Amino acid sequence: MDCVPALDESLKKTVGGTTAKVMADQLGLHTVGDLLHHYPRRYAERGELTRLADLPLDEHVTVVAQVAKAAKRTFNRGKGVRLEVVVTDGSGSLTLVFFGRAAHHHERELLPGRRGMFAGKVSVFNRVRQLAHPDYELLDRGGGADAAEAVDAFANQLLPLYPACKQLPSWRIAKSVGALLDTFEADGWRDLVDPLPPELRQSRNLATLPEAFLRVHRPRTKADIALAKDRLKWDEAFVLQVALARRRHAEGQLPAVPRAPREGGMLDAFDAKLPFTLTEGQRKVSAEIFGDLAGDHPMHRLLQGEVGSGKTMVALRAMLGVVDAGGQAAMLAPTEVLAQQHHRSVVEMMGELAEGGMLGGAEEATKVVLLTGSMGAAARRQALLDLVTGEAGIVIGTHALIEDKVQFHDLGLVVVDEQHRFGVEQRDALRAKAERPPHLLVMTATPIPRTVAMTVFGDLETSVLNQLPAGRSPIASHVVPAQDKPHFLTRAWERVREEVGHGHQAYVVCPRIGDEEDDKAAKARTSPEDEAERRPPLAVLETAEKLTAGPLAGLRVEILHGRMQPDAKDEVMRRFAAGEVDVLVATTVIEVGVNVPNATVMVIMDADRFGVSQLHQLRGRVGRGTAPGLCLLVSDMPEASPARARLAAVAATLDGFELSRIDLEQRREGDVLGQAQSGVRSSLRMLAVIEDEDVIAAAREEAAAVVSADPELTGLPELRTALDALLDAEREQYLDKG
Repeated sequence: MDCVPALDESLKKTVGGTTAKVMADQLGLHTVGDLLHHYPRRYAERGELTRLADLPLDEHVTVVAQVAKAAKRTFNRGKGVRLEVVVTDGSGSLTLVFFGRAAHHHERELLPGRRGMFAGKVSVFNRVRQLAHPDYELLDRGGGADAAEAVDAFANQLLPLYPACKQLPSWRIAKSVGALLDTFEADGWRDLVDPLPPELRQSRNLATLPEAFLRVHRPRTKADIALAKDRLKWDEAFVLQVALARRRHAEGQLPAVPRAPREGGMLDAFDAKLPFTLTEGQRKVSAEIFGDLAGDHPMHRLLQGEVGSGKTMVALRAMLGVVDAGGQAAMLAPTEVLAQQHHRSVVEMMGELAEGGMLGGAEEATKVVLLTGSMGAAARRQALLDLVTGEAGIVIGTHALIEDKVQFHDLGLVVVDEQHRFGVEQRDALRAKAERPPHLLVMTATPIPRTVAMTVFGDLETSVLNQLPAGRSPIASHVVPAQDKPHFLTRAWERVREEVGHGHQAYVVCPRIGDEEDDKAAKARTSPEDEAERRPPLAVLETAEKLTAGPLAGLRVEILHGRMQPDAKDEVMRRFAAGEVDVLVATTVIEVGVNVPNATVMVIMDADRFGVSQLHQLRGRVGRGTAPGLCLLVSDMPEASPARARLAAVAATLDGFELSRIDLEQRREGDVLGQAQSGVRSSLRMLAVIEDEDVIAAAREEAAAVVSADPELTGLPELRTALDALLDAEREQYLDKG
């Protein structure tokens, strides 16, 4: 490389077209900046140089030896090829093994007589000690003092191991990163843009950016790594928080129609006929929401509430307030089952207030319409007409609400339920249906630790409902070890029969449907090793059949899953809610929003195959009435396994926030945040949202101060540049729409 590349320059110029394509396709690395920020996943210590005669098994070692002989052999009837290189240091010998393309590549270098340093993990094959695919450096290129120095540098270095892929191993990534570092260093890092304002960096006692890059990619000591990480975490947290602070600032400048409920309107009439009093939490959150709705700028609020804490009630009161103020409210639900469930419960709660324009409707009333993809043409036409004329004050629907044909008379509030199930575009398309920016209330029953909320929903104000309404019963949870103690499972089915005998109902949840389509997909996902190791997850169809013929014979057992026709699904849910079904065997289609207070027991089969937060969500479907709830987590995993530890954690607490922390710590933040967040997520390479709570909180404060003093960042051009690099088109869009 002749000249120093810019951080946003394509990697093609620096690493070549083929490598650049692999880096882009497999690792998501497109620019020079991306590669510099591709940090080692961990560091291997090469350790002291070891005599071949003293090699310990299963340990990483570094040896200096001479190639004695090298031979290529085929195996698997000529389909596979391996290179076997025997090296010796006078005290003993060792075989180096390379497979596939690597065999051809290394054959050219590892010629008899050549001397080098070889680092890897010692294993035994056919009673011969070997290193498979070792890292190595040849020492023939210089002699004497140079070679001794090289040995020392190589052996005592911490070896960075990068997130890699089959086509691009860690050492090749390390080479590309090394070449980049050399180029920048030779130029004195002149063109490197440092996003942190100098005063902030000094006050926090953080390393300079060049120093951080050198120490993270070429550490001499563990202290180097810690120093680099401290600095690089701050970059990520600060730049992201500045982006979110600017979003909050920009939203604060937008005009919105204030939607204060009028006295003596629908909201007052609704509150007057409530058969219970709102919890203190519901009153507090409602006050925050109504305060926002009365403002001149659009509300942007995240309402997170424990399973069963009464979020729907809070949302309905907000919608009624907006209708009172002359606007319309739309609630977006992720599935038809949930949209229909919400529609049913809202109409039920409102009574005659939901019968606007009908005989028997209250004077203060509106229409509540449902809009889903599977509705008949006539019902759909009527719903669309009610929306465009303003006849319907409230609409509840799935993504069908987003279609072009759907027009509103005056959309004032958008409520998004279970927001992590939606793509950003879907939420945005619904908001775009209002003439002026509508107010936005985002709801989730997946409790989100404070730092995740600050990182992913940092442009939303947050309200938390963690108090259960009066009359809600506690849920007892137990792990049922089906393999170790089969009689526990027998007892579980007895408990289901007992609950049904007392007039209650039960859910049985399975990870899989078990139809042909499902089996094909499962086969495609399973490798032969997995197949041998573990049976496929239990399926709804098979389980329902076995229960009906066995332990639950004589009970009314029905099934429910996502591939049933919408009408059939709704009919099963209606019959279950009406008490005409004793046991519902279902997939996670019942995970959110399904409300049947008479259901008191849930048996989750293969519970270890679900995430912690998902188990908590599922469990929240029981104990919704006055009778206590029971959740049985069935697993055939051994007691000492991490999977069983996870289930024990779920059984031990009903605190969703505590469980979400456990969940995130175990599987990193990625998958709990949903697909819509991929842009922001991919920018968090060093920052762990749970462990780095203090950094995120401090960065948020610093970012808020910077943006309120200089919203356009005119005095901080480096920060602007870093922001542009972080927020490429896709990520900028995510934040715009989030």
